[in-house]
Amino acid sequence: MTEQRCGLIAIVGAPNAGKSTLVNALVGQKVAIVSPKAQTTRTRIMGIAIEGDAQLILVDTPGIFTPERRLDRAMVAAAWEGADGADLIALVVDGKGGIGPKVHTVIESLKGRRERKILILNKVDIADKPRLLGHAAKLNEILPFDETYFVSAQTGDGVPELKAALAAAMPQEPWHFPEDQVSDATDRMLAAEVTREQLYLQLHKELPYSSAIETEQYKEREDGSVEIHQQILVERETQRAIVLGKGGSRIKEIGARARAELSRLMGVKVHLYLHVKVRPEWQEDRSLYREIGLDWVE
Repeated sequence: MTEQRCGLIAIVGAPNAGKSTLVNALVGQKVAIVSPKAQTTRTRIMGIAIEGDAQLILVDTPGIFTPERRLDRAMVAAAWEGADGADLIALVVDGKGGIGPKVHTVIESLKGRRERKILILNKVDIADKPRLLGHAAKLNEILPFDETYFVSAQTGDGVPELKAALAAAMPQEPWHFPEDQVSDATDRMLAAEVTREQLYLQLHKELPYSSAIETEQYKEREDGSVEIHQQILVERETQRAIVLGKGGSRIKEIGARARAELSRLMGVKVHLYLHVKVRPEWQEDRSLYREIGLDWVE
């Protein structure tokens, strides 16, 4: 009988490096939401991938940046907590965007850590190849990585080779999750994340970062379908008007797309009811942090 391998891989990096897209690509299906908006991931999302005899526990962490508000501090704390005890830390860098102050912030924080570290240059499909090699050389000068990989999480280029290498690096250990489990997120958490994703995809140029989804009710009906009631929290009345749209058209579209996505992911019919509420101080609501999976940080 083949010895099983299992290990924890922390996926870290600056905002918008493509960490969530990479986790989804490695798992082989969607477990983390993605959008063009920076800092889309707010909490630790665990994706579970299988490669041969290895189970890869992938922790998709929030982007690491210099925090200013309480929510920012909670997100950055969640990122580093996701790396604690990891068998491997994978730094994902936007190969097209290059090496800016945010990347340097992450690298400086990685220098004192004992975990094995690899570098992943992402978005090779749209990045200049000589520039990519230059980035890899410069980053390895600042912090020598055990390995460097070039991938496109979007197209899948280089992902199978990366997945095989990650599997080979895992310690011999029994699998921690059933073979068919792809994430540790509850359906309730998934529902909130999918709605937030649609909010960002449809309004990322109009709606500021200051919005959240609160699930008021989640229940299974007798016919097997799921009924979900959610509040979209915003800080100002003007933001509420943006989310609602003319005659409620925008929130209907957000709800329709989120409902379709949730039905696809859950495999059941979903009844989704959305409401928009102005709560100016939602970022100071301790109970809401628990709802979205973050620790309260003073």
